[in-house]
Amino acid sequence: MRSILVIEDSPMVLKILAHLFRQQRDFEPVFCATLAEAELMLDTSANLFFAALVDLNLPDAPNGESVDLVLRYRLPCIVLSGSYDERRRDDLLTKGVVDYVLKESQYSYEFAFRLLRRLDSNTAVKILIAEDSDATRNYIRHVLTPHRYQLLDACDGNEALRLLEQQPDIDLLVVDHSMPGLSGFELVQLLRQKLRRHDLSIIGLSADEKGSLSAKFIKQGADDFLRKPFCPEELNCRVVSTLERRDLMRALTHAAQYDSLTGLRNRRAFQDQAQEWFRQAEREGHTLSVAMLDLDHFKRINDEHGHASGDSALVVFAQALARTLPQDLTGRLGGEEFALVSRMPPEQLLQALDLLRRYCQSQAYAPGAPPLSFSAGVFSGLANDLEGFLHEADRRLYQAKRQGRGRTCLVLDAD
Repeated sequence: MRSILVIEDSPMVLKILAHLFRQQRDFEPVFCATLAEAELMLDTSANLFFAALVDLNLPDAPNGESVDLVLRYRLPCIVLSGSYDERRRDDLLTKGVVDYVLKESQYSYEFAFRLLRRLDSNTAVKILIAEDSDATRNYIRHVLTPHRYQLLDACDGNEALRLLEQQPDIDLLVVDHSMPGLSGFELVQLLRQKLRRHDLSIIGLSADEKGSLSAKFIKQGADDFLRKPFCPEELNCRVVSTLERRDLMRALTHAAQYDSLTGLRNRRAFQDQAQEWFRQAEREGHTLSVAMLDLDHFKRINDEHGHASGDSALVVFAQALARTLPQDLTGRLGGEEFALVSRMPPEQLLQALDLLRRYCQSQAYAPGAPPLSFSAGVFSGLANDLEGFLHEADRRLYQAKRQGRGRTCLVLDAD
């Protein structure tokens, strides 16, 4: 839970904010109506707060003193104001506030909460600023620092490329069009040959006035474009928008590849990844084992204890499978049927499945439900045909069920 300091005296605004906070599980507000209350709160408990929402004009702080107070304690500060003053906005952004939000509508307050949520996740976001101008690079760093990003600098395209190779977890590249050596265009072209948009987001920069430049940058693979000079708000909005699009793309990709109930790979993602394992093992001449696993008496669990109990059984089993065999490729193929591909020797895999079976029997997944049990069939040999392995493992699974369930049947390719 993140504690948020809210310095606000308007009953109407407080009502709106309280409503929005009730919808947020991760944020807990602490309200102060005056500068004096805020001073006392920060003097005694500043280290407990994650960020602050601050009214620009209070009865005892009519000139933004509340903002200065929060910034002295190095808290990320989102300013709320009932009126727009461009010079005041520029001054506040220069001081290092996160953003300047007008109290205009419900959307304005929702935008402030978007900023809070991004602050919570920004500490894990790594941004590389590739810009040969020291002044522009320092300006971008100054604007982005209050948002708690991890910031890296590069003075030219070649240095940027080295940093990206050394740190593949960089999330966003802000790159100038014209740099010594490798230009921004050339860098983007190189990167897009191997990195997809949800692997690395790119925002292009240029002081060139040509209208076609932005289109050209985006056609090369950039996600967005900014023409210099730009104001702090524009940079912040473009960065946030780009990162949110990336997060949405990753969420969609995850939803397409992973089972929503168990969190394991779905059938398609499992088979795609398994094909990669098989191709690598075939090139290297290694053996692989494929196992098909099926929960025992699953229909009875659903019929006698309800579908919620059946879902709980699937979740508990999936968690146990991932925990017991963390180095193996696992997936839910559908219903109560699971599969895995393992590089470990067959005898070791049998031991791991026995350990999984004992662990499952000890797990309570629903009141009054029978112990969790599964049957498994394993086929092991030199990697060649995934579908053939799955078919043979499936045959052994049905053999295990015919023999009484709660057991593993193994066959080696040489048999």
